[in-house]
Amino acid sequence: MLLPIHIIAGLLSIAAGAVALYAIKGSALHRRSGLVFVVSMLTMASTGALVAIAKQDPGTALGGALVIYLVCTALLTIRRTVAQARAALTGLMIMALAIAAAELTLGAIAARMPGRMFGHYPAAFYYVFSVVALLCAYGDARTLWHARLEPASRLARHIWRMSFAMWFATTSFFLGQAKVFPEPLRHMMGLRAIPVVLVLVVMFYWLGRVLLGRRRALPMSAPAPAR
Repeated sequence: MLLPIHIIAGLLSIAAGAVALYAIKGSALHRRSGLVFVVSMLTMASTGALVAIAKQDPGTALGGALVIYLVCTALLTIRRTVAQARAALTGLMIMALAIAAAELTLGAIAARMPGRMFGHYPAAFYYVFSVVALLCAYGDARTLWHARLEPASRLARHIWRMSFAMWFATTSFFLGQAKVFPEPLRHMMGLRAIPVVLVLVVMFYWLGRVLLGRRRALPMSAPAPAR
């Protein structure tokens, strides 16, 4: 029952994410498509993780957990101040550390297996995502330590975390689900990789605009005032 929900949510997240990624940040279109993206991504990641657990596929389950973490922290970044989100951010940071430890453990197991594979993934896969999760936790720790985010840093944190979740979904569909494409496209990895690369290109474009100051301010609403 979960698999159809996972597939529909995944397709919806890619469509909504594409609109949110290309739309002007802070515009009405960006906010509406972003909300659809958040709901569909959380649905896709949670159902995917549950299906992976049922199939005894810990690598995919951890990937789903990482996507949930990324979407939640990206959303909190623009919806709440650090002070307002301190408890939630602390919990999510612990979640990222747990994911990093689990990925590292699975990587060590895979390294001792024939072909350096465990489940569907090689040891390098687990090690890379362990580092990603660890860097995310480090970013959370810095944010909690400084207790605030500068406007540019806040936008950059939101953009890269949402974009990385989008990249994860796009990669899983276009490169990991070749069987759903027509026969000629199944063997055209380069063509199916174009959307995956485009997500990264657009992400770096927006990060450049924010961090290099090409525009002094992007029209995005500030976090809700403390109550």
